[in-house]
Amino acid sequence: MASDGRAVARRPSGQVVFVEGALPGEEVAVEVISERGRYASARATEVVDPSADRVRPPCPRVVEGCGGCQWQHVSIPAQIRLKAGMVEESLRRIGRVQPVEFRPTVELEPWSWRTSIHAGVVDGRPGYRRRRSHDLVDAAGCLIAHPLLAPLLTGGRYPGARSVLLRCGARTGERLAVPTPSGVTIDVPADVNRRAIHEMAAGRRWKLSAASFFQSRPDGADALADLVRSAAEEIGPPGHAVDTYSGVGLFAGVLAEMGWSVTAVEGSRAAVEDARANLSGFDATVVRADVATWRPRSADLVIADPSRAGLGKEAAAVLVGTGARRIVLVSCDAASLGRDAGLLTGAGYILSSVRPVDLFPHTWHVEVVSVFDRP
Repeated sequence: MASDGRAVARRPSGQVVFVEGALPGEEVAVEVISERGRYASARATEVVDPSADRVRPPCPRVVEGCGGCQWQHVSIPAQIRLKAGMVEESLRRIGRVQPVEFRPTVELEPWSWRTSIHAGVVDGRPGYRRRRSHDLVDAAGCLIAHPLLAPLLTGGRYPGARSVLLRCGARTGERLAVPTPSGVTIDVPADVNRRAIHEMAAGRRWKLSAASFFQSRPDGADALADLVRSAAEEIGPPGHAVDTYSGVGLFAGVLAEMGWSVTAVEGSRAAVEDARANLSGFDATVVRADVATWRPRSADLVIADPSRAGLGKEAAAVLVGTGARRIVLVSCDAASLGRDAGLLTGAGYILSSVRPVDLFPHTWHVEVVSVFDRP
C-alpha cells in the first residue's frame, strides 16, 4: 500500500499504477483516471480475485459513494497490519532510516468514535462529500460518528449554511455546532452551543473552542498522552521541555503535571487562548508563534505534533536548534513522517522507536509516535 492508502501495481512497461479501492494480492479491473509519465492513477471497478482481507462494507453510505471511510472494505486486523506496513515503508523509502524498535500498534474502538465532523450542507441538511466529488451523501446512520453527534446529523437543520462543524465532548456530554457562514440561524437542540465545549482526556478537563484543534476522540488523546509521558519518563528527572504545535495544551499539561517546566508554541490564536486557560497554575508559558520562524530556546525534551504536512526543513531546524536530548514526533501522515525522520536523522538524531496509534479506523490515516535521541 502507498502512503495515501492506494494499492500499488505495475504495468508490463514498468509504469507504477496507484489503484484506489484495491488490496495487495488482488486481481482487479481498473479505470485509469490520469497518467503522468512514470505513474498512473486508477480506481478498481471490479474485484476479479479478492484478497482474504476484503470484507463487505457494513455502512450503506460507503456503497453509495461516501468519501468519509475509505477502508471499510478492509478487515480490522488487515487495516492495522497495512497501516503499520505503510509507516515502515515510508520510513525506509522516503526517510531512508530504519527504526531501532517498531512497537505494536495501539488499537482503539473502530465504531462510533468520531467526536468532530465537518459536514457539507445542501438545503439545510448535512452530508458527507462523495468520493472525488463535491456532491453530498446523506450522513444519517454514520457508523463512525459519536452517538452524541448522531441527532445533529439526522435531525439538525442548517438552512443557509454551506457547511457545519459538529463537535462533542464524549465524556462531558457537551455539544457544539458552528455553521459557515456563521450568521445563519440553525435548528438544533437547546444544549448545543456555537463557541466552545469541554472534554476529559489524559486525566484532565480541557476547554476546546470551536476554532481550536483537538484529537477526534478522547481515548486517542489518552493513548498519545500516555506515549508522550512514557518517553519523558525514560530520559530522567524533569527539566525544561518545549511543546511545539501545542494546540490547547494537551502534551504541555501532561509534562507540567510530571514536574517539567514547559514552553508551549502554537500559531492559532484560539488554541493559544484555550491553552492559557487549560494550563493556568502550571509552570508553563504559552507562546503564539509559527514554529518554523520561532527562535529556539534550550530544552531537554521537545514534543512536536504538526499538521499532516509535517515539520518541513525550517521547523525541523528549530527543533534541532533546541539541543534537546530527545524529540518526540507525533505524526498524522505516513509520508510526512518519512520526510521528517530523514530531516531529524540527517541532523544527527537516531530514530529509537516508532509506535502507530490507530486513531482513525476505516480510513487510511494513521497517527504515529516516534522517538528521536541525540547520541
